[in-house]
Amino acid sequence: MLKMIDLPYPLDALEPYYSRRTLDLHYNVLYKGYVENTNQTEEKLKKAREENNFSNIKCLEKNLSFFGSGAILHELFFQNLGPAIPTEPDIRLMEQIIKDFSSFDKFKMQFIEAAKAVEASGWCILVWVPKWESLKILQCEKHQNLTLWGCKPILVLDMWEHSYYLQYETKRPEYINAFWNILNWNEVNKRFSNILLKK
Repeated sequence: MLKMIDLPYPLDALEPYYSRRTLDLHYNVLYKGYVENTNQTEEKLKKAREENNFSNIKCLEKNLSFFGSGAILHELFFQNLGPAIPTEPDIRLMEQIIKDFSSFDKFKMQFIEAAKAVEASGWCILVWVPKWESLKILQCEKHQNLTLWGCKPILVLDMWEHSYYLQYETKRPEYINAFWNILNWNEVNKRFSNILLKK
């Protein structure tokens, strides 16, 4: 059974860039819902196997992909945030960013513009693609569409309206700019290092 992760900081730790109320609803209501719906879907799949009744399999598999991916991405999102204490990419990640995007500023500009242009509900994600041995930026629609097989998310920004609307309303660019103040590069560095260790 999937369990909710604990937030690695208090609910008010991201203010003023991310309000306590927004984080409370995002974590305790919306993320909790993804975890619960994933578990409910798993139970229904177990029952289907036990009864040899797969009449609803298309819906169940779709739900597993949607809710399960939503739970995973929310965990990555919450974990790569932190109090507004300056952090930065370590030397290995910075070298890879420069190799794949020409410079850190070019990477940041592309990420910001990609996040702004995410259609409807979705995510902006910096991923490592083992097959290509390079970093790429993806605009993931919903939680599971427009991804690359085998990619490893290392930096995740939630672009669903529920992640910012209470505080920023329709001001998407302000939310995206605020994100950089509470992005915990130490967590992103750790994810990238772990990937390199497993190569």
